[in-house]
Amino acid sequence: MTQDAEIYHLLDLMPASGRMMTQLVSKPQQKTVIDSPFPLPWKPMRRIFINFDLWQNLSRSQRDLLLLRTVSWVSNIRWIKLDINQGVVLAGVVGTVVEISNQDAVGVMLAGSLAALGLAQIWKSNRSSQVELEADEMAIRVAQRRGYSEVEAAHALLQAIERVAEIENRTSLDFLELIRSQNLRAIAKLSPVIIPDNIRQKT
Repeated sequence: MTQDAEIYHLLDLMPASGRMMTQLVSKPQQKTVIDSPFPLPWKPMRRIFINFDLWQNLSRSQRDLLLLRTVSWVSNIRWIKLDINQGVVLAGVVGTVVEISNQDAVGVMLAGSLAALGLAQIWKSNRSSQVELEADEMAIRVAQRRGYSEVEAAHALLQAIERVAEIENRTSLDFLELIRSQNLRAIAKLSPVIIPDNIRQKT
């Protein structure tokens, strides 16, 4: 596997939206196989870092699904959308500006706290189990447009999660990885147990 050929393949694999908003970056010094920092609102380009020395230890299908899953995750993070959290942030920011102009220290503190609370809720909602599971399921849908069956894609992503843990010398999967793995087993027809809604929505 040559790095340039692999990057070309991965770019071709991505949906058009993923190519527009993500950048693949070789990072041989990182200890993880693939990583992407949490997308921030003032950075529209989402960078995905890959250690290609570790990456080559995955099979073709595992690499495909792992990349599609990461692209789906970074593409699914939304800071600007019409909901109550964004309304709280906007109200807090406007209130802070008004109180600063009025030189009201208590008002500035309260309005700033309101904005911080709204931002914390947005952060929390973007890191929930539901967002993680939706990224897996979105990756599987994209893979189906690239010639994989639903079962094949789910199985490849499940194997990738387990293989990455081995490559990174982790003795066990974390809580979110366990939830994701069970959901993928259900999609791959390896288990009849599906993830209940109350677990999907936990952080």
